[in-house]
Amino acid sequence: MEIKIEVASLKHQHFANQICLLMEEAAQQRGTGIAKRSPEYIASKLAIGHAIIATKGNQLAGFSYIESWSHGNYVANSGLIVHPNYRKSGLAKKIKEGVFTLSKKLYPDAKIFGITTSMAVMKINSDLGYVPVPISALTTDDTFWSGCKGCVNYDILKRTNRQHCLCTGMLYDPQKKPVQSRMAKVRRWNNFRRFLRLKRKRMMRKLRA
Repeated sequence: MEIKIEVASLKHQHFANQICLLMEEAAQQRGTGIAKRSPEYIASKLAIGHAIIATKGNQLAGFSYIESWSHGNYVANSGLIVHPNYRKSGLAKKIKEGVFTLSKKLYPDAKIFGITTSMAVMKINSDLGYVPVPISALTTDDTFWSGCKGCVNYDILKRTNRQHCLCTGMLYDPQKKPVQSRMAKVRRWNNFRRFLRLKRKRMMRKLRA
């Protein structure tokens, strides 16, 4: 049986608890944070079709959801998870592509952003046209940042007044659509890695100050 990747709906609400458990397990394994969300919150995203879900039969394989901020001017693709049984299969990339496409359909003029510590997710984002940006360049909506309180690294974000975090911010601006040639993707990824090295140096200096 093949894995089915689709826009979530009411029929998937029973997966909400399992999705939350997978998010918590992923955060513990990374030693960093996926902002905690309640089963009720995840169920609401499933119900209104603001999520992509992957299933194999009646089993959950993966998930990611959409949040909108600053009156719809910013959109975040959050909570990307893949069940351990289906990792390293390319499923994360397919889910990320699906939620990215859904975001552009629902919010065609919005800037799409994400924060992550995962190099694999950063590479997927880069291929989709995201560019790395300082945390301070993302939405200023307090509700979004309050969602980071459940992260083990929230203290860094708080101490630096939202200027620095172990997470890296990445942004897709629909007004600046990149050329999606193979060489353009390679250059964008190389530029990203240089940005990441500089970001880590700046953050370490800031934390030592």
